[in-house]
Amino acid sequence: MSKTAGWPSKLREVAAYLDGIDAELRRPRVLAEIDPDEFDVVFYPGGHGPMEDLAVDPVSGALLTRFLASGKPLALLCHAPAAAFAARNEDGSWPFTGYRMTGLSNLEEKFNSFGRKAIWLLEDRLRESGAVYSKARLPLRPYVVVDRNLYTGQNPPSSESLAERVVADVNATATR
Repeated sequence: MSKTAGWPSKLREVAAYLDGIDAELRRPRVLAEIDPDEFDVVFYPGGHGPMEDLAVDPVSGALLTRFLASGKPLALLCHAPAAAFAARNEDGSWPFTGYRMTGLSNLEEKFNSFGRKAIWLLEDRLRESGAVYSKARLPLRPYVVVDRNLYTGQNPPSSESLAERVVADVNATATR
């Protein structure tokens, strides 16, 4: 786990949780076989995987397009908004155009050991693609942006705030 992901006590807590669900994590489902209608929320975690793979994955793009249109919560953390670049409406337009979003900032990418290898930066690409990008005033501070049913968290320290907001909103909707 990245040292920028939180305090050592939080990292130990997360590691223990992941150990507890290890059997499930060892049997991932194939993305092409996922029916988004089976879920109340879709959450993509960050890491450079979304930038390298999901940003150009048509299966993931279709899932994100469909879920965004569903009105159900779609949550993208850190680098995960990069997966949105593969999303397309039927007319070829980007479904996230005009959405307020956040994701790992250019400055935060410089703190990341893999950042030097990135051929593009998420903050720049979100702006260029038509998202209304914003970020926290200070790097590596929790920052969450919610626009309609799209929930985005800027960086690893935003994970807890993002999750709490999504769960609170889902619970509030369920009690209506």
